[in-house]
Amino acid sequence: MVKTVQPRLQATRNPSTAGCSAGTTQSDSVRDWKQVLKHEVVEYWINFVFLAFFLVAFAWYRRLILAEYNLHYLGYWAPLIEAAVLAKVIMVGDVLRIGRRFRDWPLIVTTIYRAAAFGALAGLFAVLEHVAEAMLHGKPAAAGIEEIARLGWDVLLARGILILAAFLPFFTLKEIERVFGAERVRGMFIRSRAEESSTAADAGEKSIPKP
Repeated sequence: MVKTVQPRLQATRNPSTAGCSAGTTQSDSVRDWKQVLKHEVVEYWINFVFLAFFLVAFAWYRRLILAEYNLHYLGYWAPLIEAAVLAKVIMVGDVLRIGRRFRDWPLIVTTIYRAAAFGALAGLFAVLEHVAEAMLHGKPAAAGIEEIARLGWDVLLARGILILAAFLPFFTLKEIERVFGAERVRGMFIRSRAEESSTAADAGEKSIPKP
């Protein structure tokens, strides 16, 4: 009985301590949310820049090919919009834990599976986008699907190959980051070999327990 009453007495004697602990917990949660938000924003922009590079390159390839036949290509902003949408699709897919079925398999299997899974998810988002756009204009949902069908199988197949070609190197890098650590892999691209060696050495020294 004494053991039960004693902590309550200590809490009543030190109300300031209880208030400080509650305030500290609240500030820690706010700090954690800020770190999570910062991480998500950084990841989104990395995804966007990577995908935009490939999609813009393919768009310019298409423009130059059409220019040989005196055909003008004006969809310069389309690759950037598509990269922004795909970057968001990837983040939504990560939240839903899509493409994690073969994570213990060789990286080539995991990479191809994730590229195919997220490619299918991107196709689903494209269909939902056209359906939502049709409904916003007062049309039935089938009108959005008909709009996609009017593009033709050649255009749809070309877009699927384009997205898969962009996803394969993207998820290759993502899987390498998962195995070796994102900070270490990204550091190899933005730091010199000497800085990277010193950073790895410092990390190794910190991991060695002191006697």
